[in-house]
Amino acid sequence: MSRVALVTGGSRGIGAAISTALKDAGYKVAATYAGNDEKAAAFTAETGIKTYKWNVGDYDACAAGVKQITDDLGPVEILVNNAGITRDAPFHKMTPQQWHECIDTNLNGVFNMTHNVWGGMRERKFGRIVTISSINGQKGQFAQANYAATKAGDIGFTKSLAQEGARAGITVNIVAPGYINTEMMSTIPEKVMNEVILPQIPVGRLGEAEEIARAVKFLVSDDAGFVTGSTLSANGGQYMS
Repeated sequence: MSRVALVTGGSRGIGAAISTALKDAGYKVAATYAGNDEKAAAFTAETGIKTYKWNVGDYDACAAGVKQITDDLGPVEILVNNAGITRDAPFHKMTPQQWHECIDTNLNGVFNMTHNVWGGMRERKFGRIVTISSINGQKGQFAQANYAATKAGDIGFTKSLAQEGARAGITVNIVAPGYINTEMMSTIPEKVMNEVILPQIPVGRLGEAEEIARAVKFLVSDDAGFVTGSTLSANGGQYMS
C-alpha cells in the first residue's frame, strides 16, 4: 500500500511541484491551501491530487484536517511543511500584525501540523517530516526580521525533534531553498533580477521548483532513513554553511 503524504501549501509554487513529484513517485498525496479556491480546483483537475482548505495557523483546523485526510486516504506517514507567507517591512516600520501573521503561519503552523501527526507516527514507528525553510532563515535578510526568525526557528525545531523521533523511526529534516523561479519571483523587475539577484548566485540562475521537489522526494524516501536533523541547502551556492 502506498504511503500517504500531506503537503501544506501544496497547490501552488514549490508546494505544487512537491505534491506532483510525490504523486508521480507513487505516494497518495493530499495538498492543503489557505485561500485561493480557483487555483486549488485547477490544480486538482490537472493532477488528480485532492486539495483541502484550512489555515495551518489554527491548531483545531489542523487537527480536523488531518483527521479528514486520514479518513479519506489513510494515516499520514509523510508531512511536508511547505505553507509560508511573507510580510516584509524594515523593522522600524514593521507592525505587530505583520510579525504575528508570519509567526502564526510559518512557525506555529509547523508546530500545529507536526503535532497532529506525531503521535500516529510514533505508534507506527515510521514517519518522514520535511519542513521548507529558506536561505533567509540561515543568513537573515533586510526587511525580513519576521520571516527570517520563523525560518530559523523551523531549523531549530527540526534539529530538536529529530532527536526525539530517531528511535521511533521518524526522520525530521529541512530543505532551505534560495531564490526559486516561482510566480512570486516573476514580480521582480528585470533590472533588479539581472543586476542584483543573479550576480549573488554562483550558478548564475534561479532554482526551479522541481529541484526542491526532488530534494524533498529523497528525504521522504526509504533511502534517506539515516538522514535526520539535517538542513539541505538548495541555493545555487549563494550561501554555504
